[in-house]
Formats: sequence, structure tokens, C-alpha cells
Amino acid sequence: QVQLVESGGGLVQAGGSLRLSCAASGSIVSINHMGWYRQAPGAQRALVAAITSGGSTNYADSVKGRFTISRDNAKNTVYLQMNSLKPEDTAVYYCNANIRYLGSFSNRDYWGQGTQVTVSS
Repeated sequence: QVQLVESGGGLVQAGGSLRLSCAASGSIVSINHMGWYRQAPGAQRALVAAITSGGSTNYADSVKGRFTISRDNAKNTVYLQMNSLKPEDTAVYYCNANIRYLGSFSNRDYWGQGTQVTVSS
């Protein structure tokens, strides 16, 4: 079994910062890409940022220059540093990871439970 546990969400004023963390645990053999998605009320879940096992990153245009994704492979953890937050960043943020677990012959995607980020104006 594999679990993704997120932390770091909360309420912040516009212009403020938050740091999200997501730790993968369980019988993990390897982790491919990891990323963060978000879903606002009435909207579809959308990619915010992603990072490969080698450290290559990809960002949604709306967060470029404000958010930074990073990972600690030794800790099976991915982070999202969010600066200059705007009210439109308000959403539930979900962690995603592509993982091979012990006994499996292929990778599959896992999701965290979601953490609420609310930015007040």
C-alpha cells in the first residue's frame, strides 16, 4: 500500500506565502514524476506544477514566477512553495505521484487527500 499525505494548506492574505508538502509512504520501489494539482469550486482539477525524478519542472502559466516545485528523493517528498498568492489561487490542492510499489511490475498514479488553500483579498 502507498499513501500520500499532504500538509501546509491554510488561510493567507493576498501577497502572502504558503508551502505545501506531500510525503509518500509505503512499500515504494521508485517514484517517477510528482506534481500538484488544484481544483476550485465549480472547476475541473488542473495541473499546477510537476517535477520529474531528474528534477525537470513544468508549471501552469498562471503560477510561473510565483510558485516553485521541488522534491527530496531521499524522503519521497514533494514541495510547493507558493509566493505572491492571489485570491484566484484559492482551491483544494492535491498531490500526485507516479509510483511503483513492491511487488508491482508497473507504475501507477496515486493522489493525496487534498489540502485547502484560501487566499483572502
